[in-house]
This record gives sequence, structure tokens and C-alpha cells, in this order.
Amino acid sequence: MTNASVTVIIAATRPDATRPDATRPDATRPGDRGRVVEQVGAIGPGLCVLVGVTHDDTEAHATKLADKIWHLRVMDDDDGVMNRSVADTTREVLVVSQFTLYGDTNGGRRPSWIAAARPEHAEPLVERVVARLRELGATVATGRFRTEMQVALVNDGPVTVLIEV
Repeated sequence: MTNASVTVIIAATRPDATRPDATRPDATRPGDRGRVVEQVGAIGPGLCVLVGVTHDDTEAHATKLADKIWHLRVMDDDDGVMNRSVADTTREVLVVSQFTLYGDTNGGRRPSWIAAARPEHAEPLVERVVARLRELGATVATGRFRTEMQVALVNDGPVTVLIEV
């Protein structure tokens, strides 16, 4: 038996004066031919968090995940060393629900989504992650649940982290 785990992938973004538009992760809803219908969430430098939920995940997992995201030291200090958390720096987080994190490719060329929680179970847990981050002091933008979106970000440096709680 495996432990239940809310899975998240975090990509850190930092300001870059030479690319002012490159530090704004955003979630947009595409229309015909890829044009943007509306922007549903955007942040400046901070963390872009893709959250996947599985069947056994609970509100306690979601709360623990938010706490871990908030305090995870993946942001640069003045010496360029990852010694700071988003709580210590920009306080900006973009949270996007991503059921495809639980895609299983062991059975062939087409992923199975069986391990991903149904929307009725997953949505309240993603909302709990968002609520807890806001309680901690984060400025949180979100994607839209059960909506096809385009998520754009510049993954700054070597910072892409998988967290399971």
C-alpha cells in the first residue's frame, strides 16, 4: 500500500531586467486558433505550482502541501543561492490544477488517468491549497478548474521540484 500524496510541481521564476515579460507566469483560456479569450490568473516573479490530486488525498494533505510550498527554500538570496522561500521574497504563487500529473504511462503509449482524483474530490483540495497559502500571506492567482487553459511561464534556472506529502 502506498501513502496518499498530493503531488505538485513547482517552477520558480525570478525578475530579469532584460526580459520583463518573461517573469509573468499566467494561465489563459484559449479560444479559436489559440487566441486568448481571457486571462484568468497571472503573477510576477514567484512560484508556478501545478497541483495533482489522487483518490486518497485529504484536506490535511492539502494543508501540509501549502505549508511546504510556502516555506520551501527555492528562491535566490543576495548571493544567488537558493536559501529563501517565496514567503521571504515575492509572496506570489500561481496555482493550477493539473490532473495529468497522475498520468500512468506503464501500460503503453496512451496515458491512463485512473490514479487522478475525480473533479468532485480534487477541486475542494486544490481550493484548500489556495486558501491555506492565502492564510499564510501569499498573493495567489489561479487557473480555472475543469477548463482547458494555456499556462505560460519561464522556468528560471534549475528550479523544478516535485513534492509529495
